[in-house]
Amino acid sequence: MSRYARQMTLPEVGAVGQARLARAHVLVVGAGGLGAPVLQYLAAAGIGCLTLLDPDRVEESNLHRQVLFTMADIGQTKVTAAQARLIASTPALTVYPHAEALSAANVSRYLNNVDLVVDAADSFATSYILSDACLARGLPLISASVLAQRGYVGGFCGPAPSLRALFPELPESAASCASAGVMGPVVGAIGALQAQMALKTLLRHSPSPLGRVMQIEMADLTMSSFDFSTACEPPDPLRFTSPELIPARAQVIDLRPIEEAPQPAVAGARRCLPDELITANMTLAPPAAAALLPELPTVLCCRSGVRAWRAGRALQAQGFTQIEILAVGDPA
Repeated sequence: MSRYARQMTLPEVGAVGQARLARAHVLVVGAGGLGAPVLQYLAAAGIGCLTLLDPDRVEESNLHRQVLFTMADIGQTKVTAAQARLIASTPALTVYPHAEALSAANVSRYLNNVDLVVDAADSFATSYILSDACLARGLPLISASVLAQRGYVGGFCGPAPSLRALFPELPESAASCASAGVMGPVVGAIGALQAQMALKTLLRHSPSPLGRVMQIEMADLTMSSFDFSTACEPPDPLRFTSPELIPARAQVIDLRPIEEAPQPAVAGARRCLPDELITANMTLAPPAAAALLPELPTVLCCRSGVRAWRAGRALQAQGFTQIEILAVGDPA
């Protein structure tokens, strides 16, 4: 146990806490900029089992912030490269790599036999899917997001409110690290805080990280935190779905222009721009000539979910009660 001597010296860890970490199984969704420090610190702390979920491969443009990887890893799946690096530094660790994206269809399978979930994917759809599923199961969720020189990390679900309680609405735009840029050390700092929150949750420290958020703004060198443990779950949530979960009778609307996505997200989907859908009182322009029926399930599709969320709220105001969102991501 000399490997963990400095950690076990802490009275809030000790031999009992270290044994608790060794028995823990953590699901980490995302092996990129946030996932890299999360995985390294959780493995180094003595977590017994990690399940990794990420569909992407290592690219050279990743390396300035995803410091778990090297040039030799380019072209490999991130989860395979991460597994090799983690096992090399911590041979006792068990790692289950899955080169697959998290979805509403597979989330339940990946939450089986897990003690805690780390959301390091930095995706609206992933965060809300994980939050909904973790809230239903009573599983703690440590979620974070980073953009440019700022970011936040928070402890959700378990005994605490969900992500929806803190963020009941999506932002107006879907800026990403690819479009707005990001500095590597900021991602590393937020990822390290995620790992620390995960460890404190597993060790049952008091005060618990669940129900708290920390924010970093490196542009003006400030940090802050606040408690949201009394926040209420919002009514009428808009939930994210997957293509395989869409019922046959659903009316599916693809909100992306044809130049963005020449093929619709789902076979048979009607295409309509968001403003047309919101302002035309459900009178859709050809080829989506038939009006939407409020009593039928309605699925709204776009890249990140932001446009679909805005349109979904407008339809809810018109009496629609069975609305789901399909975030299809970037075209392949």
